[in-house]
Amino acid sequence: MKEICVIIPTIRDYGIVREYVNNAILSGFDAYRLAFLLITEDFCDSLKMKNMLSELGVSGDVVNQKDRDEWFEANGVAEFKSLMPKRSHAETSFGLLWMLANGFESGIFIDDDTLPATGADYFGTHMKNLSFKGRMPCVSSDKNWVNVLYQNFARHRLYPRGYPYSCMGESVKISEKTVRNVPISQGLWTNVPDLDAVRILMGGDLNGQSSTKTGKDDFLGAFASQKGNYLTICSMNLAIKKEVIPAFYQLPMDDNPWKIGRFDDIWSGVFVKKACDLMNHDVVTGMPLCIHNKAPRNTFKDLNAEAPALDINENLWKIVENIEYDSKDYYGIYREMAEGILKSKCSCINADFLPYMASKMLEWLRCVDKLS
Repeated sequence: MKEICVIIPTIRDYGIVREYVNNAILSGFDAYRLAFLLITEDFCDSLKMKNMLSELGVSGDVVNQKDRDEWFEANGVAEFKSLMPKRSHAETSFGLLWMLANGFESGIFIDDDTLPATGADYFGTHMKNLSFKGRMPCVSSDKNWVNVLYQNFARHRLYPRGYPYSCMGESVKISEKTVRNVPISQGLWTNVPDLDAVRILMGGDLNGQSSTKTGKDDFLGAFASQKGNYLTICSMNLAIKKEVIPAFYQLPMDDNPWKIGRFDDIWSGVFVKKACDLMNHDVVTGMPLCIHNKAPRNTFKDLNAEAPALDINENLWKIVENIEYDSKDYYGIYREMAEGILKSKCSCINADFLPYMASKMLEWLRCVDKLS
């Protein structure tokens, strides 16, 4: 049985798998521990992707939309197909179900416009983070949000995609804490930072890039975030333990009546961070680095996907924070969270997306329960 499922949503450069496998070999990481799951679409050449995995001598599979529908049928969960929005990055949720059904202990999310940083032990660092026990820097702020790019903020002045505008201008406090259980390891990105469309436009870029780039010197090492503080979690470079799967549904983006997109990993990150806090578990952020070679894209198209949800983003974390929780596991906490969101009274723009999302969260738990 393979131990680590590497989940890669791809419609572009699936050849990045070669670089990640090569990184494992050069770093002395046993690639036999890895199984690659490429999540793609019907219009992509799945056979070429499968041949590449075979040529590399690594375990794995490739699933397009037709394959995913058949998988739901074969695993007795056909009624939950709609959890996977069509042609959306949020289809990475399928990788979580795949992990459950196939008994993987850990999962690593990688986007297909990234490469492992030169000299980094990519897989080894993520796995060390997930098993880390000891003292490490701990970051908090007076706004209860941690900017994951805080370490060289004076130079670049960047906030990542999903960071609430109302929480900018925060006072950062750095302390130290003892970390005992880490279910989430978030690596960061050099070259093109992960910014939202508004911030990209403010820099004058119409191609979805960034006028300011990040380099290795902008990242000083791994850190934990203080309990009660939220942070943006980006699934571009991320490792998880299977225990968080019930609370880590990648939310229904793009394929929804509001045309809301690009907040699947951001809001799932808010939810799982709150769950981690309640479990006295930690999210470790910083390393390993990947190189983000973001493909040019229309910034206004991203703005159209983000704009309907910007008001929600300013308020959702406060709703989550004010829910009363009694459960002692990720499944129960997530259920209480979804039920609390259903009951919430939010007057923000497109607030009617919230009960839709919460109903999907509860549906996710039923699917997870049936698969488990």
